[in-house]
Amino acid sequence: MLARDSVFNLAQRGLTAQQIGQELKADLVLTGTLQAFSSHYRLRAEMIRIEDGTQIWVEDLLSSRSGTGALESDLMHRLAYRLGIGVPDDSSWSTGWEAEAFGNSALSPEKNNGSLEISAAAAGKIDDEHSPRQKEAYDIFLRGHYEWQTLHRHRMQDGLQRLLQAIELDPTLIFAKVDLANLCVAQALYGFMSPDASAEIVHRMAESIPDLPQSAQALLPALGWVNFHFDRNLPAALLAFSFSAHLPHDPWTTRARALFALSRNRFSEAAEMLRAAIRIDPFSPWLQSRLAWALHLDGQQTESLEQIHKCLSLFPNSDGTSLYGAAILAFNGETAQACEIARSLEQRLPHFDLATAVHAYALACSGRADEARVVLERLQWLGRERYIVRGFTPAAYVALGDHEAALAELRAADEARCPWFFQALADPRLKPLHGNPEFERMRAILPVMEAEVEQDLEMES
Repeated sequence: MLARDSVFNLAQRGLTAQQIGQELKADLVLTGTLQAFSSHYRLRAEMIRIEDGTQIWVEDLLSSRSGTGALESDLMHRLAYRLGIGVPDDSSWSTGWEAEAFGNSALSPEKNNGSLEISAAAAGKIDDEHSPRQKEAYDIFLRGHYEWQTLHRHRMQDGLQRLLQAIELDPTLIFAKVDLANLCVAQALYGFMSPDASAEIVHRMAESIPDLPQSAQALLPALGWVNFHFDRNLPAALLAFSFSAHLPHDPWTTRARALFALSRNRFSEAAEMLRAAIRIDPFSPWLQSRLAWALHLDGQQTESLEQIHKCLSLFPNSDGTSLYGAAILAFNGETAQACEIARSLEQRLPHFDLATAVHAYALACSGRADEARVVLERLQWLGRERYIVRGFTPAAYVALGDHEAALAELRAADEARCPWFFQALADPRLKPLHGNPEFERMRAILPVMEAEVEQDLEMES
C-alpha cells in the first residue's frame, strides 16, 4: 500500500494509473471511475498489473445516493474476495476503521489470522443490522474527511462542521474524532482557527475516548502537539509522542512529529524523520518542502536552497513549496522569484495569513519597503477582525529594520500560543534580534521547559 500523497500528486500532474504505478514501482494498481446518477452511484473498479498493463479483474457496483458507506463496504468485501483472503464476519471487522486511523498496516494477516484490515473495513459498522443514524454519521464523516484536506478556509470549516455532526450522531465514531483533532491542528497552523479553540476541541476529543493510549493511538500526535505548543506541558507532550512512536508514517502523524522536533530545535532529528518519510512518500510536496525548511532552521543555507529548488522543479504549483520556497529564496537573495511565488500564493489563497506574511518579507528583502508595509498593514487590520497567525510576520519587520514591531509580533505570538512561535525564535531570518534582552527572554522559555523534564527524569531515576 503506497503513500497517498505521492499517488494523488502524480495524478494531478496528469499521469495515468499505470504510469503512477511505474513511477512508484508498484506491482498492481487499483483504479476506476465513480458515476453519479439521479438516484444512485455506479462504481467501476479494475485491478491492473503494472508490468504489462493487463487488466486482471473488474468489478461493477451500484449503490443508492444516500448510502456511500455501503458502496465502500461492498468494495472492500469484493477486494477481500479478489485477494483470496476471504471476507471475515462482521465481528472481526469491528476495528478495521480504527486500524487505518491508528496507522496500522493495511494488510496484517499475522494479527488477524488472515483477515483483512483495510481503511474502509468498517463494513461491520454500517451493515444492515445497524441503525440509520450510524449510517448517516458514517456518510457525513466521509464528506467531512474529503472537505478538510485543503488550504481553503471555508472548505476546512465545512469539514469541521461535518465531522462534529458525525460525532454527534455517533459518539463511538473514533476515526471521526481522530480526523477532527488533526483538522484542528492544521487550522491552527494555517491560522484558520485560534490555538485556544483548536486545543479545546483536541482535548475534548481525547477526553471522550476511554483508555486513549490503547483505543485511539492515532489521536496522540495531535494531542502531544497541543500539550507542547498550547499547554506548554513538555512532559505530557513527550508521553503522548512516546505512546504513538510505533505508528508508521501518515501525513498527519509525521507532520506533528516533525513540527514538534523543529519547535524543540532538534533540527537534525526532524530532517532525518522527514527523509525517512520521503523514502516512503517521495512525491509529497509538503514533506519535501518541510525538509527544506528544517535545513533552513538548522542554518544549512546551501542545502536548504538546493532542496527548495528541487521542490520547485518537482511541485511548482504546490502551496507548501510556495510558502517555504518564497521565504527561503528571499533569505538567500533570490528576491525576484520569491516575490513572484509569494504573490501568486497570496492570490490563490487570500485568507492564508502565512502567505501574506511571506509576501511582505520577500518584498522587504527586494528593497520594496513601501509595498511590504502596505501588505503588513492589511494583515494588521485583519487582526482586528479575526485571529491571525503571527509566526512569519516578525521576519518581515526585521527585514524592514523595525525591530520593535518584530518584538511586538513575537509577544503577541507567545500570548496566543502561536504554533510557529518556537520555530520563529530559531529562524535565521531573526538573527538581527539576537542579544536583545526581550528576545533572549523568549528564547529562554524552551531551555527552561527542557531542563524541567531533565530534572524530573533525574528525580525518577
